[in-house]
Amino acid sequence: MTMRQSFTAVIERNATLTGEFTTEPYEAAWAREARWFVRVLDSAGHAPRMLVRTQISPDGLHWCDLDAGTEQSVDPAEGPVHSWPAEGFGGWLRLRGTVVGEQSDAASVKVLIYLALKS
Repeated sequence: MTMRQSFTAVIERNATLTGEFTTEPYEAAWAREARWFVRVLDSAGHAPRMLVRTQISPDGLHWCDLDAGTEQSVDPAEGPVHSWPAEGFGGWLRLRGTVVGEQSDAASVKVLIYLALKS
């Protein structure tokens, strides 16, 4: 029996996100399991939240959504840490999303985004 390996990468550190965004990509072809963690450090605007999708790529350059129609909501009012798995992914992973607010003000969310991988 071999010991499984794991690694947690910090994808975004103290990043203030507004409007549409994509995270830095991460090569994860060696992993069988992946899990996103988003830690909300601060937020501004009226009821800001993030709507995010996991994206995959064969080469780190060209992207598509992992599960069409699957969007995660990261709402700071629901707690500081949010998490969800990514299953059946290819070689590269990233998040694509939008920061939205209830009014037309400039909503922003300051976050740490981690990607936990396991072989």
